Amino acid sequence: MNHFKNSPSFSVKELLSSSSSLPQVTVRGWIRTKRDSRDFSFLELNDGSCLANLQVVVQSTAKGYDLIKDITTGSAVAVEGDLVESQGRGQAWDLKAKNLVLTGPAGADYPLQKKRQTDEYLREMAHVRARTNKYGAMFRIRSECAWAVHRFFREKGFFYVHTPIITGSDAEGAGEMFRVTTLKEGGGTSFKDDFFGQYAALTVSGQLEAELLAHALGRVYTFGPAFRAENSNTARHAAEFWMIEPEAAFFDLSDDMSLAQNLIQSVVRFALNECAEDLALFDRFIEQGLLDRLNGLLYSDYPRIPYAEAIRILTDSGRKFEFSPFWGADLATEHERFLCEEHFKSPVIVFDYPKTIKPFYMRLNDDGQTVAAMDLLVPKVGELVGGSQREERTEVLLSRMAELGLKTEPYWWYLDSRRWGSTPHAGFGLGFERFLMMLTGVSNIRDVIPFPRTPKNLAF
Repeated sequence: MNHFKNSPSFSVKELLSSSSSLPQVTVRGWIRTKRDSRDFSFLELNDGSCLANLQVVVQSTAKGYDLIKDITTGSAVAVEGDLVESQGRGQAWDLKAKNLVLTGPAGADYPLQKKRQTDEYLREMAHVRARTNKYGAMFRIRSECAWAVHRFFREKGFFYVHTPIITGSDAEGAGEMFRVTTLKEGGGTSFKDDFFGQYAALTVSGQLEAELLAHALGRVYTFGPAFRAENSNTARHAAEFWMIEPEAAFFDLSDDMSLAQNLIQSVVRFALNECAEDLALFDRFIEQGLLDRLNGLLYSDYPRIPYAEAIRILTDSGRKFEFSPFWGADLATEHERFLCEEHFKSPVIVFDYPKTIKPFYMRLNDDGQTVAAMDLLVPKVGELVGGSQREERTEVLLSRMAELGLKTEPYWWYLDSRRWGSTPHAGFGLGFERFLMMLTGVSNIRDVIPFPRTPKNLAF
């Protein structure tokens, strides 16, 4: 909407980065603070385009000055005026208002007043928390990193594909899925009466379908929502989250590890360059030393060690862990963080895990005891990426499914891919929210996604 048809519209970011004064421009946004004097007022205006506010000087001669009394924190306004050199310290430019329109007043109950709000409170006010400095910065970073992910894969020759959100199979074999049904209470009792005529659930992964597409397009990736019905209220788990899942034909485990490392470094580098102001906020208020840690991710060698070596390091460390490490047990977060934060002091990739703790689709190694799986571990988070070379041999895949008690009927299409031109292939999953936690130092997954879905929480 153009309230002032004779002046071009600019964002706050564009105006603050201007190299010269500009006459007759329009800007729109929300008021952060207001200071009144006798014949003029100062408005701090933010439109979400950047962390900084634009100071608007409204003199009593400006059209619409009579609205100043109704403008409060949170109000939406449109301002037409001249961008002039600021007379104050801390900013290069002010907007000297000629015309002011109050497009949306904010009542006295507006929840984001000047006092500092806790994260717990702001989760309850998720419909407005993006207007705060912290969450505005977080969601701009999220947007920029999503774009950087797409750019990375495009440059690597990967095709972006869309895999089903509603599925009849469990990619992980864990059974922690949300059922999708149209059956009403007291209605049909069997799957044949349901909409799809069979069991249906929200997907935990698009990997299996991505494998099929990789056997046609060569290199593909998905970037979409996934769901887990895990009744967990930890700071690391959410019921709805976003997954990045590349899959490439003719890739082996080594290729997979290199791709994961390159993706992490590429997106971190992009964020450091394009989100410098927003990341600096997290460095100041969330994790001091964050920027140094992120720069360390760019220049680390990402050492690669077998799972057996990781267990040896942990057991020989003399450290008393809550969960004792031993061969055959999955690595706990405390183990993962010890490896990358204290032992290697860098990201580390652990590979060749015991088959007993990994899904059916991971390629069985020649020893018959381990699979070609890998986890990329990073400081502050632990596991960031989990992937594997996939089992391309039909008879081995069937054997693994039988070991795990999986019925083959729901996976007939997946098994067909092993009979019709199967190739060695590999891929991984990267939880986007967990990546953002690593990038910003934020410790709770509820604070890196705009509207988190967790047990007993489906607000907004």
